[in-house]
Amino acid sequence: MHCPFCSFQDTKVIDSRLVTDGGQVRRRRACIECGERFTTFETAELVMPKVVKGDGTRQPFDDNKLKSGIKRAVEKRPVSVEAVEESISNIQSQLRALGEREVKASVIGEMVMEALRKLDQVAFVRFASVYRRFKDVSEFREEIERLESKD
Repeated sequence: MHCPFCSFQDTKVIDSRLVTDGGQVRRRRACIECGERFTTFETAELVMPKVVKGDGTRQPFDDNKLKSGIKRAVEKRPVSVEAVEESISNIQSQLRALGEREVKASVIGEMVMEALRKLDQVAFVRFASVYRRFKDVSEFREEIERLESKD
């Protein structure tokens, strides 16, 4: 690592510690040339798969789309922010665990629906109505009946 003060090409690590949840390492470093000290943080760079849309187009995975879809579904529902964040993190972990370079959008949609079904049934039906493009009230009724039969 280059020294940010004198640009010397070699530094030594004085101390390393895990940060909060263990997802990041904090390293205290010192420059061998000028003696200045500084801190660096290291995180694993995990690549999310590309999303294959229904029309066959491919686009990078977008965390914001996932978050906004789930947050919109649970809006004004008694679901904690922590539970939403945990669900988002679980979905992202599941996607990485697939080990695929590309994942169909429908697979992600089903993961979101499963997470919402566990979080809040009303949020689940809200999301399902948009995701599955319900055309009338009877489709709502059928989805609610399926939901009730699973419980």
